Amino acid sequence: MSTAKQGEGVSLEAQKEAISGFASRNGIEIIQWYEEKETAAKKGRPIFNQMITALKHRKADGLVIHKIDRSARNFADWAKIGDLADAGIGIHFATESLDFSSRGGRLTADIQAVIAADYIRNLREECIKGIYGRLKQGIYPFNAPIGYLNNGGGKAKTPDPVRAPLIQELFKHYLTGEYSIRSLCGVAKQIGLRTQRGNLLTKTNVEIILNNPFYCGVIRINKTGQLFEGIHETLISPKEFECVQDIKSGRYRKKVTKHIHTYRGLFRCANCNTAMIPERQKGHVYYRCHTSNCATKTVREYMLEDEMLAMLSGIKISEADFEQMAVKLNVWFSERDSVDILKSSAALQVAQIKDRMERLTDALIDRLIDQDIRTDRLHIASPHSR
Repeated sequence: MSTAKQGEGVSLEAQKEAISGFASRNGIEIIQWYEEKETAAKKGRPIFNQMITALKHRKADGLVIHKIDRSARNFADWAKIGDLADAGIGIHFATESLDFSSRGGRLTADIQAVIAADYIRNLREECIKGIYGRLKQGIYPFNAPIGYLNNGGGKAKTPDPVRAPLIQELFKHYLTGEYSIRSLCGVAKQIGLRTQRGNLLTKTNVEIILNNPFYCGVIRINKTGQLFEGIHETLISPKEFECVQDIKSGRYRKKVTKHIHTYRGLFRCANCNTAMIPERQKGHVYYRCHTSNCATKTVREYMLEDEMLAMLSGIKISEADFEQMAVKLNVWFSERDSVDILKSSAALQVAQIKDRMERLTDALIDRLIDQDIRTDRLHIASPHSR
């Protein structure tokens, strides 16, 4: 079958009747039925593999399949059927009058299998074209992320009246810089934010939400990294999304954790240069190197503290120097924040402009607009004109 819906309906029953009729006419006894409810284009089908294994162990003398394109639409599975035939297993197709044991019949079957595989390949390409067509229109053609609702093909996602405000609340908590990913799971549980299936949010769920630019109006294809301007309603601004990414990348230290360790994030292993991670064991704090086969194991916190005090005891900073350092640090932090936010916001705007330019070019090729209109609109969309 090709879809789960077909698996529930007439398709499998019709195939079963055809196979039963073929077996009756040819004196074949059916001793086991296998009903595979995954498309033959997919490799690694569980029921198909069970059937192949049973035949390899000689649980039966032959195999009857409804049609060639029902057996396999990929070369890997078709090769497994060919291996069975080579091993002496009888291969029969209920609706095709060919002798699989003969050279001519095998050749005919191979040709039909190649055609079936090519059909799937062409179908996949057409599906990809359709998906990218939707993306260029600003429509997300996949399942809606948490906080949005699906409205059918060709329609933009709309905010979920129940979950959308909770998603916004989750972002607001993280933007304070006082919450870790793990602590946000507790926040989600407290405010009642759950997955589409009603399950509690895991750490992975929260990371996916915080890393998804869909919430600020940008559609990103993770596999290729391509960006498209969406037409759906946003839940946060691009500036807020970029601030979230800054926090995730470590520019801001999280403040709510299970244990607040004094020297967390300050020490690295001298042997492998990886961070020493603090752990509390039996009332004592140890800083541990997690690199396998590294000579460094653990260092007790009090030993680090003694070394720190010894080093700092010889350092003196005057009041004037302290005030001057404080002023320069405040200026440096404010300038760095504003520049990074502007750069990130500009990057998103450039991606949106590029997507608009591509859509205008497609419209020109399809003769939906003329060259003058395209040129005028590209001039308006140009980042230099802004």
